[in-house]
Amino acid sequence: MGSLASVGLDEWLMPAPVDLDEWLTPPEVSRMTKLSVSTLKDKRWRGTGPKYQKLSPGRGGRIRYKRRDVLEWLQNGDTPADELAA
Repeated sequence: MGSLASVGLDEWLMPAPVDLDEWLTPPEVSRMTKLSVSTLKDKRWRGTGPKYQKLSPGRGGRIRYKRRDVLEWLQNGDTPADELAA
């Protein structure tokens, strides 16, 4: 992107395109939702949080969320993740 003189103001103000299929970490989702990582973990356990994928086995397995699923969950409130797919 150039200076304001070489591009229109609208181009400067437009947000960058968002990849809805991007995988997000729990800290990224925490910042996005304003919920603590601990609260997200509790919501995973209760089945009331956004859909997620566990990338490795065990209690310490890596968790990832698709941006699309988090946005959908935020839009629908505290609906259990499996009900969103129905």
